[in-house]
Amino acid sequence: QVEQRHYLVSKAVEEVQKIIQQLTAEVSYKAMRFQAISNSGIHNENIKVLAPSQFLITVPLRGLTGYRECQVRHWRYYTMHGAKLLSSVRDPEELHQWLEVEQFSKSLQQWHETDVNIEGDLVPAKVLIVFRELVEKSIISCNLSSKVTVLESFSSVVRVAVETSESQVEVELVPAVEIPTCWPEKARWPRCFKRWPSQEKVQCIKSLGFDLLARSNYHWQLCFSRAEHILMEGLDEDGGCRMKCFRVMRQMKEDVWCTGNKPVITAYHLQTVLFWTCEKYPRTKDWRCFPEAFLRLVQKLHKCVSQHFLKHYFVKNTNLLKYANTSDLDLVASKLAVFLENPVFCLD
Repeated sequence: QVEQRHYLVSKAVEEVQKIIQQLTAEVSYKAMRFQAISNSGIHNENIKVLAPSQFLITVPLRGLTGYRECQVRHWRYYTMHGAKLLSSVRDPEELHQWLEVEQFSKSLQQWHETDVNIEGDLVPAKVLIVFRELVEKSIISCNLSSKVTVLESFSSVVRVAVETSESQVEVELVPAVEIPTCWPEKARWPRCFKRWPSQEKVQCIKSLGFDLLARSNYHWQLCFSRAEHILMEGLDEDGGCRMKCFRVMRQMKEDVWCTGNKPVITAYHLQTVLFWTCEKYPRTKDWRCFPEAFLRLVQKLHKCVSQHFLKHYFVKNTNLLKYANTSDLDLVASKLAVFLENPVFCLD
């Protein structure tokens, strides 16, 4: 069953990726600021499968290189249309930051234009408005209207429904500034004296940098998909059962604990729980016995869901469940509690 599920998800990823690659190639042709997503299979870091019918795909932005962190605290006083405000727009949360075009040593002239820029700031909401219009036009010019539909959204987030051979998949398309040259100050990682991951892997991960996603109005969201990919890739080099635990936990979540197209707990939450547990239990012997290791993971998940609190793995002051529906979380917590009282393993 786990293998069958994995096959169906892989097939959906391939189909969605092919369609979105065609779509973003057309967007890129219309506006060189946006780059087509690459076609590198299921392990493409641009694609996150949050649930079987819920994907997140990042679309790289072109023409912004030589990033450096901004030292000066700069208060903004404007609306999306550029009009001055009397009081400042609220300060970004831990996982978010402002982005000024001057933070890049090289930038295309288009990033200085008022369709995306206010007073030198690159404004995510404005980037999203431009991107959304390009997606809508490209669906028509690529003859993809029968396969891709732009979904209504209360904010400037760009969501599309993609028809695959098996089902409909909802995809959030997110413009992203890729910064492969440095590690952000907000990510104070690794914490002192931790044995997992190894120092060599830490150096490798930090050398790959991070991304900034256009997912809110004024602030860009820190994203560590390359780092997370490297952590997942070498999980069981010591012959442990971490990946098996993760796959079974994911299946149980989708079949029993948190079903539906828009689950309150996604694969990304499970991955974060796995990272924290790997850090707390770094030894090979902690991951030899599957039932024991699996129960440890479920107990950690239950604690996080019950407390409505799951720390981001790299930016510790961020709660990944902060905006989740609390009654949905409580329902998942009660199902996890039932399982922990009488664990029945689904291993076929």
